[in-house]
Amino acid sequence: MSETDSESTRARFVEVFQAQRARMEALVSRRVGCRATASDLVQELFLRFWRRPEVKVEALDTYLLRCAGNLAIDHLRSEGSRERVAEALLPLGEAGQAQAPEQAVEVDHDLQRVEAALRALPERTRQIFLLNRVHGCKYGEIANAMQLSQSSVEKHMMRALEACKASVAEPATFTRRPGSARR
Repeated sequence: MSETDSESTRARFVEVFQAQRARMEALVSRRVGCRATASDLVQELFLRFWRRPEVKVEALDTYLLRCAGNLAIDHLRSEGSRERVAEALLPLGEAGQAQAPEQAVEVDHDLQRVEAALRALPERTRQIFLLNRVHGCKYGEIANAMQLSQSSVEKHMMRALEACKASVAEPATFTRRPGSARR
């Protein structure tokens, strides 16, 4: 491809992108619920296309809309993962308020033991656990992605969950200060 062809392809891309920008932002905004985030994601989409080697697509406008929708879904998945991790790390009491520092320390120790148990698992089992619990993938999706049966994925998950459960059931290996009773 000559330099002139490359320039005309880029010019066409910019033209189509600008023509579709409002539609892409509206689509993404409906999905993520925030205009500013939608604008940022559409700008990210532009940069992704601008940086990568030229791809021949017949219906570039439709392709851009589909990519924008997929980017919104990816964003929601990553936000969901972050929220689940944050919820797991922030222990809340019955009224939704942070628990006492002693309880936070206990939770931190439990979390460290669970992390150690996960690191001790075979790589495939750990990967399946993380795909399900952190990334929110369903067993069927994991089975397809890893070319396993769903039954096999379920067995790996049971193994991982049993390891996590056993790790927090073990007595803590840290010493408590005198007078700090476990509640």
